[in-house]
Amino acid sequence: MKFSIITLFPNLINSYISESIIKRAIEKNSIDVEIIDLRNHTTLKHNQVDDYQLGGGKGMVLMPEPVVNAIESCKKENSLVVLTSPQGQTWNQNLARQYSLKYEHIILICGHYEGFDERILDYVDLELSIGDYVLTGGEIASIVILDSITRLLDGVIAKDSYINDSFENNLLDHPVYTKPINFRGKKAPEVLTSGHHANVEKYRQEGRLRNTFNKRPDLLEKSELNKLDLEFIEKLKKMKGDK
Repeated sequence: MKFSIITLFPNLINSYISESIIKRAIEKNSIDVEIIDLRNHTTLKHNQVDDYQLGGGKGMVLMPEPVVNAIESCKKENSLVVLTSPQGQTWNQNLARQYSLKYEHIILICGHYEGFDERILDYVDLELSIGDYVLTGGEIASIVILDSITRLLDGVIAKDSYINDSFENNLLDHPVYTKPINFRGKKAPEVLTSGHHANVEKYRQEGRLRNTFNKRPDLLEKSELNKLDLEFIEKLKKMKGDK
């Protein structure tokens, strides 16, 4: 899969993709990341890419020409053009999974200042948001999208490492522990060192259900739960009611 990231700050993207799993994914040719400096696509003096709002108002707005030029410099027939924007569809794990399977080339446009000239929307396929808040720039949002898709691609990380992640199957992940077994008088659950795989899996599934019930009960309505899961949820409800 290829990502083309249009940005005013290429070094912000470069610093992230030069480390850890993303770096290894690039080295293994699982992904290709193209960083496009927006200032290289303006025809104005001093590499100008923004101007004041028409009608007055504070803040600078990115002009359409450099952004559209940058898009056209890398867009192919199969490209998906994404504008990172707080006004867009909220990004989530289900979308990350869909995109990892569906698209071969994603163009991510990082916003800045007070936003984009509205006419830029005629050249993008959709807007995506990573949450209901405003950032100083779209680089963080683009990295979030890139990272969450990349880790789901075949061969990037072991499937067992993400198949039970939080939000997979609309459940939060189960609690995890490591050594030492006893830390300042607090012991890790004995079942995890019992060697009994069925009991370990039962403990972990109940942990997923408990975490979701306590922290994100809204997700349970979307989850595909079996009879034992539903019985455990009812048990949690009764325990909560007794308090």
